[in-house]
Amino acid sequence: MNTSPSPTATAAALLPLVGGPANVTSVAHCMTRLRLGLADRSLVDEEALRALPGVLGVVDDDTYQIVLGPGVVAKVTPEFEKLVGSAGELAARGAELKEAQRTRNSTPGKLLLRRIANIFVPLIPALIGCGVLAGLNGLLITMGWLPGLTGTLAVIPSAFLTLIAVFVGYNTAQEFGGTPVLGGAVAAVVVYPGVAKVTAFGIALSPGQGGVLGALAAAVLGTYVEKWCRTWVPATLDVLLTPTLTVLIAGLATLYGLMYAAGEISTAIGTAANWLLSTTGPFAGLILGGLFLPLVMLGLHQALIPIHTTLIEQQGYTVLLPILAMAGAGQVGAAVAVYFRLRHDTSIRTTIKSALPAGLLGVGEPLIYGVSLPLGRPFLTACAGGAAGGAFVGFFAMLGDKVGATAIGPSGWALFPLLAGNRSLLLTAAIYAGGLLTGYLVGFLATYAFGFPHRDRDQVARDRGELVTDASRG
Repeated sequence: MNTSPSPTATAAALLPLVGGPANVTSVAHCMTRLRLGLADRSLVDEEALRALPGVLGVVDDDTYQIVLGPGVVAKVTPEFEKLVGSAGELAARGAELKEAQRTRNSTPGKLLLRRIANIFVPLIPALIGCGVLAGLNGLLITMGWLPGLTGTLAVIPSAFLTLIAVFVGYNTAQEFGGTPVLGGAVAAVVVYPGVAKVTAFGIALSPGQGGVLGALAAAVLGTYVEKWCRTWVPATLDVLLTPTLTVLIAGLATLYGLMYAAGEISTAIGTAANWLLSTTGPFAGLILGGLFLPLVMLGLHQALIPIHTTLIEQQGYTVLLPILAMAGAGQVGAAVAVYFRLRHDTSIRTTIKSALPAGLLGVGEPLIYGVSLPLGRPFLTACAGGAAGGAFVGFFAMLGDKVGATAIGPSGWALFPLLAGNRSLLLTAAIYAGGLLTGYLVGFLATYAFGFPHRDRDQVARDRGELVTDASRG
């Protein structure tokens, strides 16, 4: 019998604890977190929030983030929005506070990461869906099954991946305060087949040159051109001149500079990633796998999304994601060890049982905020497990057996349908599975042996009836 609260009940319980409807200026969600803009964070009852059933943790960052877990957050968010008010009401409440909050709460680094997340995170569902279809189609081709379907099936994911630059441009303009469709228009220059007829500085351009980085740069430039135009173009001519000049100036700059520069940067990213793994594979995997959980905890992992996307555009897969996914394996191993060590802690064992399936599928926040981070040492031993799994995958990369993912978003066992590489699919999957098992094992053993201070070891001994009481000592 399911005893977890309904999405409506959860939303109703959350609202007064974050200061009520008048304190909420924006509502959004990612895969695991409800992200709220709040006018006054001093009104938040954080202790009561953390104790609320279904809440796995909170993160006080540029937005106030409540960790609810995958699936749950997507159901709670619309119920929360109904209680708070319409999007128009939210915008009206938050308009006066938005810029002041941004200045007060965001360093330049935080602001940049938030903007990167706002641009790329909305694209992840499409990347996942198209990546799974691309992986399925690759499997059909490899096995020689349904040859009449594979050509058709290839079109569906390829369409989005070919035009992803347009969506990046749209989101970029929206994030930087421009007209979204103008951002999409200038970014479309990057992928338009006709650019093959353009020669810039004696070099023939190619469609897609510069990829998402070129699209992002084009849209940012277009936004600044648009804002500049609105400072001097007469209101009577604004609807005609501003979009025309925006598309013209940003479009020319894209063709005669940005595409080439972004193309060089994209090539350098791919070359660096391949060199890193082919020459320092185990060490690179150790560092990447070991540090990824802290990046997720701090929200800094969002900065890697453009790099993953660039690698997928270039090579068809990102070689970094399978290594980073090992951090989740270390987290799962650590959680299982905690489950066995703290056998009388009903609360944390219940949290582990509810969060472990998500952890196996690569969603780490429930286990991070609900289990390992509150306990302290298990977070570090989970990182050790991730480092070991990353070193395993990196070792094979140094031998020339690359393991990649055709999309970003899932990890853990959910990454298997997205796996790709330069060897057979069977070998690629075997290396990735070996990395997961290594991460599970090392995370478990490190946590079981070193994950608890002496007082917790005493509790385990008490559970076994091995601890001598103070009275008997006397």
